Amino acid sequence: MSARPAQNTALFVKNLLLAASLSALSLGAAAQTSSLPITGQQRATADRVAQAGVPLSELAADAPDSHTVKAGDTLWDISKLFLKSPWRWPELWGMNRDQISNPHLIYPGQVLVLVKVDGRARLQLAQPVGSGSSGDTVKLSPRVRSSGVDDGSISAIALNLIEPFLNDAVVFDSDELAKAPRIVATPESRVLLTRGDLAYARGDLSQATDYRVFRNTRPLLDPSTKELLGYEAPYLGTAELTRPGQTTQLPDGKSEIVPATLTIKSVRQEIGVGDRLAPVPQRSFSRYVPHAPAQPMSGQIVSIYGDGLNAGQNQIVALNRGARDGMERGHVLALWQQGRRMVDRSGGQREEIKLPDERHGVLFVFQVYARVSYALIISVKDPVKAGDRFTQP
Repeated sequence: MSARPAQNTALFVKNLLLAASLSALSLGAAAQTSSLPITGQQRATADRVAQAGVPLSELAADAPDSHTVKAGDTLWDISKLFLKSPWRWPELWGMNRDQISNPHLIYPGQVLVLVKVDGRARLQLAQPVGSGSSGDTVKLSPRVRSSGVDDGSISAIALNLIEPFLNDAVVFDSDELAKAPRIVATPESRVLLTRGDLAYARGDLSQATDYRVFRNTRPLLDPSTKELLGYEAPYLGTAELTRPGQTTQLPDGKSEIVPATLTIKSVRQEIGVGDRLAPVPQRSFSRYVPHAPAQPMSGQIVSIYGDGLNAGQNQIVALNRGARDGMERGHVLALWQQGRRMVDRSGGQREEIKLPDERHGVLFVFQVYARVSYALIISVKDPVKAGDRFTQP
């Protein structure tokens, strides 16, 4: 049945609010079943914003009235649609706090509707049912699912950008690889090993059957203080233990050492004698939720992963701040380019000056150790190098 535009709008908003109320109870139960991390700061921000929404001035200039979540969307993408700053994810979550109690459970096909009232904005989650004809009031019904991790819900960022580095980029607090099992020989004295080749190793290989292969570690030093932050181990590939080593007694009373046998399963870089072995850790499926640090954060880039002198978009950098400094997975940081020093001659005499530092990029932290973190360069204007500084956004 047709209705006047004003009545349609009123009914539309009314249905949205009704849908929010109906879904709150079921979402609360779903949130309790999830073990995905939500920090106290995120929840506090969400609670505060949810009371009245956000000012319209915080919205992106071309924020749409609605958005249907598509396969391939990320929280970063959606934040960028509605907010000026994509990393201000808690505001986006807070805008739909009543309905999306757990921000990680957003699925393709769900509809996000932006409602603006009295200079404030809120984001409602609703799912259209049926297909009314032109002029009909659109009925909205929430859709909620609660299931395990990797269940089809959208991720925070495009995971394909960091997945290759979750095993590659490894930092040890101490030089523990110096005592780790090592490859001691190869069949026919081969110099380099490839997938499917055998390798012989010595050391304690009783902890697991699957191992990562590393080159000897290199120290990571703070760019300013030269303090030792940890040991970075270049990742080479993986190997599977196929036959354990043994020690046998010979008739003459001497011992004979027979190394363990491993099969090379994958190769990222060259593998050879002397390379070290460490058990493959249990894969972490933590969600990466973009959010700004809750307190001021600053530091420097220690190194470019992969021995590069400069880095650009979608490359990995090591930072001189870790869990001890309050760094968290999902932290978004601003990159700064140091202002150059020059001589000012405009006043009739030579004076040395330093130009202001300029912000020119965004980092996304995805792996955190005690003193060091790894971050993905989300965007950048100029090449990034070791020593460049970062702050909270």
